[in-house]
Amino acid sequence: MKILITGAAGFLGLHLANQAKKNIGEKKLTLYLLDIADFDKNEYPKSCFFYKSDIRHKDKIEKIFAAIKPDFVIHAAAALPLWKKEDIFSINVEGTKNILKASLQNQVKRVIFVSSTAVYGVPKKHPILESDPLVGVGPYGESKILAENWCWRYIKRGLNVTIIRPKTFVGPYRLGVFEILFDWIYDGKKIPVVGNGSNRYQLLDVWDLVESIFLFLDKKNQKKFNDVFNIGAEKFKTVEEDLEELFSYAYKKRKNKKGLKKSSIVKTPAFLVKKALFVFEKLKLSPLYQWVYNTADKDSYVSIEKIKKVLNWQPKYSNSEALIRAYQWYLDNYKEIKSCRSGITHRVGWRQGILGVIKKMM
Repeated sequence: MKILITGAAGFLGLHLANQAKKNIGEKKLTLYLLDIADFDKNEYPKSCFFYKSDIRHKDKIEKIFAAIKPDFVIHAAAALPLWKKEDIFSINVEGTKNILKASLQNQVKRVIFVSSTAVYGVPKKHPILESDPLVGVGPYGESKILAENWCWRYIKRGLNVTIIRPKTFVGPYRLGVFEILFDWIYDGKKIPVVGNGSNRYQLLDVWDLVESIFLFLDKKNQKKFNDVFNIGAEKFKTVEEDLEELFSYAYKKRKNKKGLKKSSIVKTPAFLVKKALFVFEKLKLSPLYQWVYNTADKDSYVSIEKIKKVLNWQPKYSNSEALIRAYQWYLDNYKEIKSCRSGITHRVGWRQGILGVIKKMM
């Protein structure tokens, strides 16, 4: 079996690559990894083939596909919300279009497209179903909707495509916005939440996401899985309750408790905080983008009944367990993480900007 993973240098791509060898077996699998970013090859299984390329370069992508002739493609490459608007649309839409076209030309058996629940915007109805309206917030959400539209077009042309809409996923190696949270908790700071923390906000452990993706590749009835599927944790509480479990774990793990209290949430007036965060974002003083803070005080959870039934699958980790797994990895790699420069991917910490100033007050 030959599998090509796009976005393989990223957080999800790394987990997909490492789990692929475990799920399928070293001898049965040939793994091809593609990304515009550099790879740290020591983090990946042996005998992988690495390609550094931009998915927007149609001719290069077609040459790579023609040389590889992959059986399956897991398309996880994406420009994240902190990127420039033009890059988000060109990578997430045009890049996806190039991957789909090359897959059809080379008779790929199935493409797994990793979309996002950001396509639902800020809905009032919960749980969110796959059939609910798509209202993207910001370039990222809008671009994912357009990319999904291209998936449906290529399904009509005969390509087998599965669209997965994951909730925000966390786990080992996940930094980005979560590094800000972990940094504050590590230093025993109070954590301001948008609103009062009584809303239910579903997350997803990256291991559960990866496991579901490989289950789709195992299925023989190809046409049946040309569909869209939500995925998220099955067990989750309120934001306050899930964070409290993380705070308790972090405090127990702290070696030097002297002078540092266990973190706790600080409730805030959501309307005013959102207005402030909007201004900070526009002034490029904060890494938090609109969809994050607009949904932070709202219920946000999807129905996962469809994917559970189709795959006969059950998520393993709850919200708090996923957060704790990610935080433990953060503790284990704290010095290395703090020695690295900030960036705009999920594999590195984000610059806190004005949030760093607010941290000192907490």
